[in-house]
Amino acid sequence: MQESRWSLYLLAIFMLGLDSKLVGQAFQPEFAEPITNLTVRIGRDATFRCLVHNLGGYRVGWVKADTKAIQAIHVHVITNNHRVGVSHNGQTVWNLHIRNVREEDRGQYMCQINTDPMKSQMGYLDVVIPPDFVAEETSGDVMVPEGGTVRVSCRARGVPAPRVMWKREDSSSIVLREADGSKNKVSLYENEVLTLNKISRSDMGPYLCIASNGVPPSVSKRIMIKVHFHPVIQVPNQLVGAPLGTDVTLECYVESSPKSINYWVRDSNEMVISSNKYEVINTVISSFESRMVLTVRKLSVDDVGGYRCVAKNSLGEVDSVIRLYEIPGPSSGITVASTRNEEYKYSTPIEGPDNQFGSAERSDDEDEKEPITDVLKTENNSLNNESITKAFPNTTNTITKQNLSNKVRKIINKLENEARDIVSNNGLNHSISICRITSVIFAIIYLS
Repeated sequence: MQESRWSLYLLAIFMLGLDSKLVGQAFQPEFAEPITNLTVRIGRDATFRCLVHNLGGYRVGWVKADTKAIQAIHVHVITNNHRVGVSHNGQTVWNLHIRNVREEDRGQYMCQINTDPMKSQMGYLDVVIPPDFVAEETSGDVMVPEGGTVRVSCRARGVPAPRVMWKREDSSSIVLREADGSKNKVSLYENEVLTLNKISRSDMGPYLCIASNGVPPSVSKRIMIKVHFHPVIQVPNQLVGAPLGTDVTLECYVESSPKSINYWVRDSNEMVISSNKYEVINTVISSFESRMVLTVRKLSVDDVGGYRCVAKNSLGEVDSVIRLYEIPGPSSGITVASTRNEEYKYSTPIEGPDNQFGSAERSDDEDEKEPITDVLKTENNSLNNESITKAFPNTTNTITKQNLSNKVRKIINKLENEARDIVSNNGLNHSISICRITSVIFAIIYLS
């Protein structure tokens, strides 16, 4: 029993005599995993995490590697930067916090353990910045004469370096013209500078330059390109006709930049303005196009003549003349004839000096046709005289009725003669005569 105690005692002395370094190496702290690199948008918060096993009595420190500035040791913040803080979870998880990250915070951060020799690992903080335009190097709205050259630029900064793209606000194509006359149409153009050669009025409008670098948000700037040119007028119809008493519309299309003053003037140099007689409307079609409309109500003889649509801007003045004329409408004589057409089923008259009114049903007897035609010719000639018709409307109708009564009387007399022939003749002509009498009866009924 006594010998076993001595054996344990000697073993303890032996153990205490071992090199203390060898004993310490068996329990040295180790990093559990690498530090993750961080990419943080400016103004956000960043947190590095350092995982340590077997820390024991050692301590963890944080250092900004590029400046060698100590940020914190164990649970104490050393730097004067109030945005820096530390936290830990037991002896394993050690965190370095950077609030409201700034561009100067970018760089390498080192987690250290104060062993001998020291152990460390590093992580990188990348601070990204969304794009922004450099105001002094970015164009504003520009103005250029048609056929000239315009250059607009958008300089943008950010981390990483932004891409600048150009597009038209209405999504139409950007026309790039080369010195040799060739043209290239693109929907997007990538460059900080947009150059438009031999610019046309169709190139006028708002353009958007858009800067993006993958860091939201992207930014855009709206630049208005204005193309100046002399006013131009297009007239769809330079001769416009309408019957008296109707409404008639005149129109002109104007292209101008800067925007023109548009108005109407008559031959007498009298300006036409909206009133009970006229309606003047100007409609904007696009940034450089407009439509002028003049409506003349209840066209009269005094309204016939020339109307000038005028467009004037700072570069000049232009006008175009529209001739308004009267289209001969139905006269009172024609109106009466039209009424007769319905009542007596005459065919539609042909316009002209030799108007003829033919009967819808033709008589077999050509001798009877002639008087009817002559009567209607005489009547038509009297109706074509507008002044007589207006002055004596009742007299004209009386003559017409009297002529018609005479015609009916002649037909009745013919019927009586035919009846006598039937009584005196009993031969083959009997059936023919009956047919003719029947035709005459139907004619009388028809005309009455």
